[in-house]
Amino acid sequence: MDRRRINRGPRTPQRRREARLDFDDVMYGIHVVEEALNANEPLRAIHVSDDRKRDPLLRKIIAEAKERNITVRFEDRGFFAQLPYKTHQGVIAIAPPFEYASLHDVLGKRKTGFAFFVLLDHLTDPHNVGAIVRSAECFGADAVIVPERRSAGINATVRKAAAGAAEHLPIVRVSNINDAIRQLKKAGIWVAGADAGERSVELSEADFRRDIALVIGAEGEGLAQLVRRECDYLVRIPMRGVTESLNASVAGGVLMYEVLRQRSQA
Repeated sequence: MDRRRINRGPRTPQRRREARLDFDDVMYGIHVVEEALNANEPLRAIHVSDDRKRDPLLRKIIAEAKERNITVRFEDRGFFAQLPYKTHQGVIAIAPPFEYASLHDVLGKRKTGFAFFVLLDHLTDPHNVGAIVRSAECFGADAVIVPERRSAGINATVRKAAAGAAEHLPIVRVSNINDAIRQLKKAGIWVAGADAGERSVELSEADFRRDIALVIGAEGEGLAQLVRRECDYLVRIPMRGVTESLNASVAGGVLMYEVLRQRSQA
């Protein structure tokens, strides 16, 4: 858990209690904070930069926060200068710790039509995780599943990259990704792993008009060997250029779009 001391002025007893921000619970950026309000997140406080409080977008956030009795604090440039985020846009919100869903719950609350899950096999870059969460929500996934270890959790950077999608899409954190795959298969869900190897089929030849779970591996390493073995089949994106591979989040977006495209045609 990332805790750092933020200088908030004179060291009174009250200010010492407020001086520590848990950066795992911070949400930053206008769109992310706005989406958290839209999703009725129980925000503890919103900090707004003094020199931007007349910005129409921030005034909307301030008005909504006050209507919901959420504390709004106006901060000077020094407060925001000490934050590790460069794209905060003059606003951060303090949220409760992110609430992960359980695999049992998301399996029990599947949408009508074909089920669609996205599993991330040890993606550690929070920007990639956030971008995939955003794409998964846009393309109608039921949930994103991430492992507890060797994976980025849902922190401030992930929430920023997800552009609010993390507040609208269930995200499951599991102790073992292979066990999660087995549970999905027991529930009648086919598991397709993204892999560029010879055993994989081209994306256009794969059949996604069924209950499906896509597994996306880490950049460079790809799918772990045990995860690859658990998959029902492997799919690859056809490449025509010199570059050998796509960024993990871009590849995930291509795969998820193909799922949506096939189902829309059906």
